[in-house]
Amino acid sequence: MKEENTPHTFNSISELHRVLGLPKPLHPLVSLVDNTSIAIDKDQLPVSFLLNFYKISYKKGLRGKIRYGQNYYDFEEGGLIFTAPNQLLATTDDTEYLGHTLLIHPDFIRNYPLGKNIKNFGFFSYAANEALHLSDKEKAVILNIFNNIDDELRSPIDDFSQDVIIAQIELILNYSNRFYKRQFITRKAVNNDLLAKLETLLDDYFNNETALMKGLPTVQYLGGKLNVSPGYLSDMLRSLTGQNAQQHIHNKLIEKAKEMLSVSHLSVAEVAYQLGFEHPQSFNKIFKRKTNLSPLEFRQSFN
Repeated sequence: MKEENTPHTFNSISELHRVLGLPKPLHPLVSLVDNTSIAIDKDQLPVSFLLNFYKISYKKGLRGKIRYGQNYYDFEEGGLIFTAPNQLLATTDDTEYLGHTLLIHPDFIRNYPLGKNIKNFGFFSYAANEALHLSDKEKAVILNIFNNIDDELRSPIDDFSQDVIIAQIELILNYSNRFYKRQFITRKAVNNDLLAKLETLLDDYFNNETALMKGLPTVQYLGGKLNVSPGYLSDMLRSLTGQNAQQHIHNKLIEKAKEMLSVSHLSVAEVAYQLGFEHPQSFNKIFKRKTNLSPLEFRQSFN
């Protein structure tokens, strides 16, 4: 068994099938697994691992825990989880779940538009606790597409097989985009609470001279403090405010800069350093882009 600090890398779907005690995949670059058919001695599993392919999992009644990065999350409800190549994953010994897992090697979609466009689906960077929870109607849609893929994989390969399967994968991703937007709306109260916490976090960051000590706040830093992934934070904010997390940081930055320029006697360079900039020129550039005035022009117009 691998040491916990040395994640095992699965380079092929066939290798993962073999380790999970599954038959050889019907296609070497794409596979749909019924999770109940996994029969393995868990002592033989790596404690943590990386996949060099995409994974879309429908978890139905998961028992136990799954680890994503450094955190553990409990599942009581079914839903979809998306992971991209080279994301660290691990399962505990008591993890059991029902459902299906779709595995897609990047080579399968490389020569198709999806090969480039798949990076635009932000939910591949969400953490496991930000799974897509499906309504009964949405579950039926996704499971129907899984069935279509399964039928196609079991049919004789012809000139259209890859086109049809890739079209079904795109359908899953596009529906998932729609369903995530619905989830942002239906969880609006929760997300508004998250937005309020973000505002407080940014206020404290700039008011307590954290910026002076640590530099500009990053989306990764904020996501870590709020216990959500950077991608989820940006998409959640975009659904609520029309702006992503980076734009939100810049808006708070400009708001604080205007306050300091109008009420303090600090030089523009000192204001820049207080806000976390290494170089005043960078501060000048972003301030002018956001306000159409340089920091000095703003101070003079205010006075």
